[in-house]
Amino acid sequence: MHTQLAVLGGGPGGYAAAFLAADEGMEVTLVELEDKLGGTCLLRGCIPSKALLHVARVIAEAEELRGDWGIEFGQPQIDREKLLERKNRVITELSGGLAQLAKKRKVRVITARGVFENSTTLRLEGDHDSIPEGGKLTFDHCILATGSVPAMPPAFNIGSDRVLDSTGALNLPSISPETKLLVIGGGYIGLELGSVYAQLGAQVSVVELLEGLLMGADRDLVRPLHRRLEKLFDKRIFLNTKVGSLTDQGDGVQVVFEGPNKFGTEKYDYVLVSVGRRPNTRNLGLENTQVEVDDRGFVVCDKKQRTGDPHIFAIGDIAGDPMLAHKATHEGRIAAEVILGRPAEFDKRAIPAVVFTDPEIAWAGYTEDEARKAGVTVEVVAYPWAASGRARALGRVEGLTKWLVDPDTSRVIGCGMVGPGAGELISEAVLAIEMGCEVRDITETIHPHPTLSETVMNAAEVYFGTATEIYKPKS
Repeated sequence: MHTQLAVLGGGPGGYAAAFLAADEGMEVTLVELEDKLGGTCLLRGCIPSKALLHVARVIAEAEELRGDWGIEFGQPQIDREKLLERKNRVITELSGGLAQLAKKRKVRVITARGVFENSTTLRLEGDHDSIPEGGKLTFDHCILATGSVPAMPPAFNIGSDRVLDSTGALNLPSISPETKLLVIGGGYIGLELGSVYAQLGAQVSVVELLEGLLMGADRDLVRPLHRRLEKLFDKRIFLNTKVGSLTDQGDGVQVVFEGPNKFGTEKYDYVLVSVGRRPNTRNLGLENTQVEVDDRGFVVCDKKQRTGDPHIFAIGDIAGDPMLAHKATHEGRIAAEVILGRPAEFDKRAIPAVVFTDPEIAWAGYTEDEARKAGVTVEVVAYPWAASGRARALGRVEGLTKWLVDPDTSRVIGCGMVGPGAGELISEAVLAIEMGCEVRDITETIHPHPTLSETVMNAAEVYFGTATEIYKPKS
């Protein structure tokens, strides 16, 4: 079987590329190992985790109404099976929708493992009836979109079903007040899933080798989250601490700790290993092509997503950091446009990042640390949500919005925020940075009152010393 464009991988980048190319008249074949489209993001990542985080947030909001508000609720009763059924229904509905969209666009979907025999041929492995006779697919162009998988250090890979990666944790093997869960790694995946388990009633602990949580994020933004998680996890956050070993004891996992904040052994019902992800570039036959892979496992490609092989493009997690679904989608569309002969390239001033904890953290463009390391001079202005009427009404005053401004041009080149819904607010900042807006453009844009989005404008007003609700004259 021959196709103009083969797309290897049916995640957010892969299906976005396939659909755009098909919309523009190309003959497209999408090869996906699993029998559902959506990739890690939809099937066992972004979407199911956010569904569970929604449940956790509703429980937290009910708890917040107690006390000062004078409203009481009974303790939530968790029906694990029904909870999982609802989460899985979200996945099924969205994946089914993608299958229908592929059919309407006449994108041929083959369920198989694709392995490169050479630069223009994929060997299709598997027994699905969509695989053509002969098990080969030749192509003019191929977009490589195989994503990433959870990293599992050999020392933690002890063959126990009580040692979970993010996929296993989403199946909620146990949720009760007696359940003890240890999260190894203080990154966004571990903190998100740890928050879900804690709100559902489990006893959650976090151990992190480095000196802080979310070390890639702005410290001003992490601080309010850390304080809230300290309460949620009952002060069981152990920084600067190493996990020496894991031992399966049948009814639990014995963990050896080595650090100033926790030393010795403790037994847990489950251990979630959340120490990052690695690009899925192994066993694809890339050695049979001219594609280059760096020492971290990423495919080397240019801003047009072209690899060292003229027939093959790479997008998404395998094409380098940051490993984000929305980056993959955009790269997929860039690759498709380049194949269609258009002058497109991935050249973005800002890629938003969101941590969907409670409170959420979001940022785009430069962070203070990144600006400092790059030798970029910035002026930093911040607006505390304690001065926001909407934040006060919600009882969530721990938030913060900050801008990084180029003092020579007054252009905004970075933004960060922490607070409920920060992930929904960051898009305005992305647009402002992408368009090269000056900070005055933000202040002169009327924002609705009372909203949390006002803090984006208010933080910009701090730059001029004119923020109404706080007194901070410009020096």
